Amino acid sequence: MSQKHLKEAFISDLNGTSLLEISVGLSLAPLCLLSRGLLLILYCQHYGKPLSSRTYSLLLDFLVLVSPLLFSCTVLSPIIFFIPIIIAAFCAGIFSKIYSQRKHEPRVAFRQIVKGFQKTSLDPEYIPAITIFRVYINVLTSISILAVDFPQYPRRYAKTETYGTGIMDFGVGAFIFGNALVCPEVRQKSYVTQPKFSGVAKQFSSIWPLIFLGIGRLLSVKSIDYHEHTSEYGVHWNFFFTLAFVRLAASLLLSIFPKNNSWIVAVNLAVLYQLILNTTSLKMFILHGSNGRDTRVGFLNANREGLLSLFGYLAIYMASVQVGLWLLKCRSSVRGWAEAVGLLLLTVLVLFLFLHVSQAYVEPVSRRLANLSYCIWVVAHCLTFFICFVVTDLALVFTKLLVKGSSVPCSWDVVQPPSTSKKHELEAVPVRREGKHMCLISAINKNQLLFFLLA
Repeated sequence: MSQKHLKEAFISDLNGTSLLEISVGLSLAPLCLLSRGLLLILYCQHYGKPLSSRTYSLLLDFLVLVSPLLFSCTVLSPIIFFIPIIIAAFCAGIFSKIYSQRKHEPRVAFRQIVKGFQKTSLDPEYIPAITIFRVYINVLTSISILAVDFPQYPRRYAKTETYGTGIMDFGVGAFIFGNALVCPEVRQKSYVTQPKFSGVAKQFSSIWPLIFLGIGRLLSVKSIDYHEHTSEYGVHWNFFFTLAFVRLAASLLLSIFPKNNSWIVAVNLAVLYQLILNTTSLKMFILHGSNGRDTRVGFLNANREGLLSLFGYLAIYMASVQVGLWLLKCRSSVRGWAEAVGLLLLTVLVLFLFLHVSQAYVEPVSRRLANLSYCIWVVAHCLTFFICFVVTDLALVFTKLLVKGSSVPCSWDVVQPPSTSKKHELEAVPVRREGKHMCLISAINKNQLLFFLLA
């Protein structure tokens, strides 16, 4: 076999891993974020000022936010189930040290502190979990696409051939989900009225960079004869084209249907597409081509996976639009966000129940088909990932309130202390948006496309 064929065989015919292992792997990012925040608060408590050195900040961010993810999906993958326990124990130790060293005279009962924390007001204009979610999806995607060609990256994490759940299968859908969370339709204020199809026109002009990037990738891959997995998207198609056409189609749907009912559109799309897969020859066409022998003759045959999976990705995008609209409802207190987390958890439990039923009685998860099970799985795991970041940020808010003057980049701003009475429940003072602090997360967030292209 040629070198190209050997490389293609190395990333082909894979079946993925378990949902449990993916969940454990995804829990690492929030734990890394929590440990970084606690370390910064401990530093402030010890030295009386936040960490200001850009060099040390960048080094800390890379060592704590990125390195554990890199090692957990390569050389430490055999013990991945133990890594979250180790990091969680590390976080618990740091928090215990911060709590025991706080300067309160007289000491306040923990229950009283929690009661004050629940009344804390947060900046309603900024939801750091959305930013962190999108950045970490980008980081995990970059690590995976760089590592997948090497034997240190377990084959079970790579994209599956037809059915199964690999971490890279999740990454594709999560990228779509993250894009929809901040799409123009979500960010547009409800009181602003615009012509019905103005969003489509704007989206049409904004997707051209993605089209050009897709063409550029196609030409570069073909010109250097780079190895590629044809059953992933097809002969000419790639993810840039998928993202561009999904965004355009979603804008069209959101111009026709009320955006507050986008979840209904998502459910109908996913269910209808699955019905067509099950009741017609479409599934056989996607898997085996028009002649049943995997022909790639003609544009549709050549790119059938990329073209027809658009329906599934569009359903994920529309579901994410609904999530984004719901998240941007004004919640200005810790209590409000705690209730939101409870509702999201209930939604996740229902989705995983549907996923179990769908896999048992309809069809297993398939990224190649972007079927109903795949759509449910991606949305359920994305919401789980997001919930973990919200809980992490609430934990950092609580800890920041224990240490006067502490700050953590890319975390919630406290806009009002919980108590100003003589009996100080916490040492809280209002903090400003930490825009001046060097932070790897904010740097990647401001340059997401460039970061992805470099990877």
